[in-house]
Amino acid sequence: MKRFGLALATLLLAGAALADATIPKADIPGAKDSPLIGRFAGSFIVSQDNHDFDELKLPLGPLKAVADKAKRDAHNNIVFEPAQSKALEGKRTHLVYVLPDGVSPLQAVRNYQNDATAKGGKTLFECKSPECGGDGTRSSEGGGGDQSIAMVLTPEDKIKDKAFTNGNCAQTSRTGEQRYAALELTKSNAFVSVLAYAVGDTTYCKAFERRTIVVLDVLELKAMEQKMVTVKAEEMAQSISTNGRVALYGLYFDSGKADVKPESKDTLDQIAKLLSTSPALKLLVVGHTDNVGEFASNMDLSKRRADAVITILASQYKADRKRLTPVGVSFASPIAPNTSEDGKAKNRRVELVPNN
Repeated sequence: MKRFGLALATLLLAGAALADATIPKADIPGAKDSPLIGRFAGSFIVSQDNHDFDELKLPLGPLKAVADKAKRDAHNNIVFEPAQSKALEGKRTHLVYVLPDGVSPLQAVRNYQNDATAKGGKTLFECKSPECGGDGTRSSEGGGGDQSIAMVLTPEDKIKDKAFTNGNCAQTSRTGEQRYAALELTKSNAFVSVLAYAVGDTTYCKAFERRTIVVLDVLELKAMEQKMVTVKAEEMAQSISTNGRVALYGLYFDSGKADVKPESKDTLDQIAKLLSTSPALKLLVVGHTDNVGEFASNMDLSKRRADAVITILASQYKADRKRLTPVGVSFASPIAPNTSEDGKAKNRRVELVPNN
């Protein structure tokens, strides 16, 4: 018994040492509210994730377990789906706020509803636990039980904040009272998901105990920007002559892979035409990546992608490999900040540079 007591004390002390959550006094660096809806006065942003184009299944009814009871998510939870929902695509802003002490989840949700109404919007659906369905004591973390509404909105694997940080604690702690509302901002052509819950954690994230967290998702409806851009051989030659290089966005690869995808054919056709009409031209084929991942691994990836392009040009278009040299530069030469999805997309490219 003495050994058990000592081990337990050691475990509790270790847990206390990792209790890194602290009451925020300011927003995390670079974070800002959505321009479409405000924040509860006195609250602070502890996590933010923006996507220029993403999807959101907006719950418009309580969660129900799927018919196939053997179906499980990645964490062995029974899968739940909203009885009614709206599938949305567009610009998604994910914000997580810690609210002032003493503010209830109900008060938080009512304030967001009032703000939406004042802007000409409306509430499409609202609920409180346990009527929301699923496990009303969970946020986005947990396994081996029922999914929660937080898991449906933001699965645990999509949380980027490191363990024991404010952002992670706010989204993974056990919860008490939960409130949810789906809002429509008609004039802005947007929808808002508001999930508010009281934290029930007394261990690693105990600084947030009884504090209300608001997880806000704003989805602005818009069509996906067409990225399949084909630069004609003549335009490539002109850009090389004028700028000393040409950037190509019509060569496609799966994330983290170097296999050239079939939809790259139009751009490959034009590169082959450029080589055919300019027989003396030698090129560096330069692979560029965004800053997701380590520099060294991206260096290897960018080089392999450049080499894959050359391999196809040589094997399928009979281009002379001696005229083509693969180069990988990782994310050493960005043309836009890697702080947004749009910037990252601009940095993921292949460039042709004369090597004469």
